This record gives sequence, C-alpha cells and structure tokens, in this order.
Amino acid sequence: MFDALAERLEDTWKKLRGQGKISQSNIQDALQEVRRALLEADVNFQVVKSFVAEVEKKALGAEVISGVNPQQQFIKIVYDELVKVMGESNVPLASSNTKPTVILMAGLQGAGKTTATAKLALYLQKQKRSCLMVATDVYRPAAIDQLITLGNQIKIPVFELGKEANPMEIARQGIAKAKEEGIDTVIVDTAGRLQIDQDMMAELAQIKEVVKPHEILLVVDSMTGQEAANVTRTFHEQIGITGAILTKMDGDSRGGAALSVRTISGQPIKFIGVGEKVEALEPFYPERMASRILSMGDIVTLVEKAQEELDIADVEKMQKKMMEAKFDFNDFIKQMRLLKNMGSFAGVMKLIPGMNKLGAGALEQGEVQLKRTESMINSMTKEEKENPQLLAQSPSRRRRVAKGSGLQEKDVSRLVSDFTRMRTMMQQMATGGGMPGMGGMPGMGGLFGGNAPRPGSRNQPVAKKAKKVKKKRGFSDL
Repeated sequence: MFDALAERLEDTWKKLRGQGKISQSNIQDALQEVRRALLEADVNFQVVKSFVAEVEKKALGAEVISGVNPQQQFIKIVYDELVKVMGESNVPLASSNTKPTVILMAGLQGAGKTTATAKLALYLQKQKRSCLMVATDVYRPAAIDQLITLGNQIKIPVFELGKEANPMEIARQGIAKAKEEGIDTVIVDTAGRLQIDQDMMAELAQIKEVVKPHEILLVVDSMTGQEAANVTRTFHEQIGITGAILTKMDGDSRGGAALSVRTISGQPIKFIGVGEKVEALEPFYPERMASRILSMGDIVTLVEKAQEELDIADVEKMQKKMMEAKFDFNDFIKQMRLLKNMGSFAGVMKLIPGMNKLGAGALEQGEVQLKRTESMINSMTKEEKENPQLLAQSPSRRRRVAKGSGLQEKDVSRLVSDFTRMRTMMQQMATGGGMPGMGGMPGMGGLFGGNAPRPGSRNQPVAKKAKKVKKKRGFSDL
C-alpha cells in the first residue's frame, strides 16, 4: 500500500536538500515531482491539480522557522495537505438513539462488499454492539451463501429469504426482526453490478426508502484507481452516501482512491480493508495514513493491533521473565504467533518508523527467516525450549535440531546465539537500560546487519557476562 507513492515522494525531498530556504525557483522541481507521484498513484487529476496548488501556496507563504530546513518544512506542508484532503480526522459510524442503527452497504460487484459487510459486523461486535446482517443480493450466484458462511465464522446471525424473494421485502423483514429482538445494528448487504446501471440504482434507492438507513457506506475497490472517483461521484449524486470503505488496501494498489474519494464526494472514508481475513478492517485515520504515505510509520495503529491480541496477565508474566533473563523459546514462539495474528510481517514492519524503507526483498527475507526459526524451535525438546543453554553447550543437540528442521547446524547455532544475546538485551531494557536494536531478534541478524557469534565462542554474550557490555544498542544502531 502506497509503496510506489512513498518512494517517489522520498525522491522529491531530495530536490530541496542543501537549500537554505524555500523559494519560487527551487520549489518548482519538487512540486513537479509531487504532481507526477500523485498521478502515477492514480489520484484523480482534478484532485492532484488542487493539491499541488495548495502546497505551492502554503510553501511560498511559509515563514522560515529557525532550526527547520526547507526539506523538513516542505514535508510538513505536504503532510498537512494530505491530512486535509483525506478528511482531517476519523469520523465514527452513526449510532441511533432508537434501535436498530441501520447501515446500507452499496458498491459495484467485485469491490468486496459482502466481505466488507462481515468485517464491519465483526468490528461492531468487538465494540459490544449486537449485529444482524441482511442478505438482499438475490442476483449474484452464492452471494447469500457467502454471507451465511461468513456469519457462521464470526458467530453473527444472517437474515435471508432465499433467491426468489424481493430485495425490498427482505430488507423490510430484516429490520422488523432486528427491532423484535432488540438488536443494536443492522447491516444490509445489497446487490452490485459489474458496472453502474439505472436498474441497480433504482433498486438501491427503493431499499434506501424502505430501511431509512442512518449510514450509506460505499464500498470501493482501491485497486480501481481513477475509476474509484467516477464510481464515488455517481453513487453520491444518485443515492447520497455518508461514507466509504476502501477495500484491498493491502494489495498492489497505488493508493490514489484514498486521496480521491473524500474530495469527490465530500464524505469521509470510515474504514479500510487491509487483508483477506475477516478481522482485517481498520478505522480510517487521515493523519495516520499521511504518516504511512510519507514513510513515517504508524505507531498508534501498531499499538492498537498489539492491544487486540495481548493478554495483560501474559504481559506481566513475560515482563517478569525478561527482567530475570528467563525468557525462553516457548515465550518467543508466543511472540511470533502474536506477530502473525497482527497481520503479515511486511505489513507490521511498515508501521514502525524507518522500517518501511526496507525493500520488499529484505522484508520477504525476514518473513522466511521467521518461518525457519519457528521450524527450528518446533524441532527442539521441551527441555531445550525451556533452557536454551542446553543447545549452546551441546553440538549433538544442535545437529539433531538441524536435521529435524531440514536446516544446517550453523543455522541452529546462529539462532541460539542470537536468542541468548536478545535475552540479555531484554533484561537490560527491562531494568532501564534502553531499547535494544532489531538486530537482537533471533534469526533476524542477517536481515538487519547483525553478525552474531556462535555458541561457545568467547564473544558469546551470555547472561552472566551482561555487566561487561559497555554500549547499549538503540534505534540509531538499526
């Protein structure tokens, strides 16, 4: 997501490097690069035109701030304009005082509307809002079955009357059932078409009249680029949307839809789909997205993802083990599974400031390395997982683990050495010694430039030698 745009903008800043201040002459090349970057990202032409004009106006009118170079000042101006274009702040879903709150899902076929319906229902369920999904798409083969399957998966009921029923009647009875059972929110999944046609719009308008929704969310495939703007304009003019959900934002999308939809409709983007899993739906925050576009990471989203998966009791137990240097391979496997539950390795890494500058090859290598690490740990005995020192002291144990995981003894040696070093660093961090570098992660030394010594070498940083460590690693060592 936004990788190409972020890379092009990174090149843009170089145009101002070494300049004393922003001027009419030195800003033109940078503005031209911004224009090209946005157009290549499939941002609507009119949106690009007004965006660049606003950036130029603010850049030339900006006061020179002491200690801030033109490059930094220009990035801040672009960041502020990106936030403005995408909506300035998160806009939550409507919540009616009288139950149920009705949400109408609209969009073209193939945009991911049915899946987005289930994702939204699960999101609301996590917010302690009871939900009912209503299947009114009687045209697309297996659309109703798909929604029922997703409903069973997330344990949220689906109301349907079969393929022969009238969509308006299904919607009406679905709302009536929700009122009868005191359900908080109803999400109506409507039919889409391969392209916009008047029959679809007429039916959607009739369903809108029947259910009187509090929200009409347009589901837009972010990979459609410029077409996303045209779809948004048509639906808003004829139906009147209140917000949008951008799907497939984790794919090879250039990101233009995120910058076009809000400007074209005047309505906020409320959610983005960031994966195939039914949990992969995030509220849309313009300031966080602007940070990602400008390669600044997104720590807030990273923390929120972690909080969803963390158990406080486990955290306290883990912290105690870190302070006592008793963190073992069982604990590390738990951390790896937490990382998997938070999303893809590349997706999580890109939320960390600076890490999104790692190339796709490096991130892919990191994911492969984590799989190799898991394979080696799974080949260890219970005692070896609990006491890594057994492996450090026994070549025969390391050979057995290597054979069981299909790897070489040197791979196991590197893992044990990296793990021992990481455990020492974690103890230092837990006792106030600072944040260890990523190079301390077991199996990740090769990716981030670490060269861990093998078990048994005199440079091996085992726990009892911790006092001899003079330099504590930080983010500057990445």
